[in-house]
Amino acid sequence: MTCALLLAVLLASVVVAIGLGSAVITPGETARYLWAALSGGRIGADEVTTYQIIWQIRTPRVLLAALVGAGLSAVGVAIQAMVRNALADPFVLGVSSGASVGAVGVTVTGGLAALGIYAVSAGAFIGALVASFLVYAASASRGGGLSPLRLVLTGVAMSLGFQAVMSVIIYFAPDSEATSMVLYWTMGSFGAATWGALPVVSVAALLGIAVLYRYGRALDVMTLGDETAASLGISPDRHRKGLLVLVSLVTGVMVAVSGAVSFVGLVMPHVVRMAVGAGHARVLAVAPLVGAVFMVWVDLASRTLVAPRELPLGAITALVGVPVFIALMRRKAAVFGGR
Repeated sequence: MTCALLLAVLLASVVVAIGLGSAVITPGETARYLWAALSGGRIGADEVTTYQIIWQIRTPRVLLAALVGAGLSAVGVAIQAMVRNALADPFVLGVSSGASVGAVGVTVTGGLAALGIYAVSAGAFIGALVASFLVYAASASRGGGLSPLRLVLTGVAMSLGFQAVMSVIIYFAPDSEATSMVLYWTMGSFGAATWGALPVVSVAALLGIAVLYRYGRALDVMTLGDETAASLGISPDRHRKGLLVLVSLVTGVMVAVSGAVSFVGLVMPHVVRMAVGAGHARVLAVAPLVGAVFMVWVDLASRTLVAPRELPLGAITALVGVPVFIALMRRKAAVFGGR
């Protein structure tokens, strides 16, 4: 019932968000244009411009926002369970920072130019994979095990290191335009969304969510501690390694197309747990939908509040996420180290 309601809310949010912008189009007209595009229906000659705005510009952007919000929310759930830390999100493991370094490096140096408009996304994805490998190599014990504390500490250290590398690259950037573009990208944007980017992001987000859902019971057990998990037939090290690879791949794809969007993977899991309980199967069914709805409205605010300019996504998610997180921390003190 909850998922069905959220799906309806998501669908309505998508239609409304597609219709709003510099040219406002009613939900009914928006739905008509979308149906014409999907069914091959006809539109009037005087409607071509509006149709192009709806189908070619806004629809891929809104859908990309929904997919990224869903993917980051699911990844946040998995990471918090994997490292048993209520403050964990993709940034904690250094994946987002590594992706940012890759994107910044490509933008400033002009690398991967053969990939054209996908060069920055490819650089971000490569950076995320490199960051994941370094975190794994540095945090693994001699026996190959991955303890939650070592993962968190290594991820935080690597994240700071990647941010330092990014600052140096920006400092030596050849011109101010490159610097402005880099800074804007690192704070998040869907401005470059195209239909060509959607297939890869769709596969990464939907497949990642489906696989994480299958990990639901293992995540429940892993939150009880490694000894308890082992006594119940769950190998925490093996599952932690698999989860690290999976969340790194999904995060890499998400950051590659949206930039570094903060607080979504941190706050959404806590909001959902308060509503549906701590069982990870339920949380992983609901959190992606909540994250998708949230990101659709964040993107809408990004492109309409100060139009024709755009606000960085990270600025809006932080402005919303910080007070929400503080409220959650005060309400659930025991989870965040209080009494």
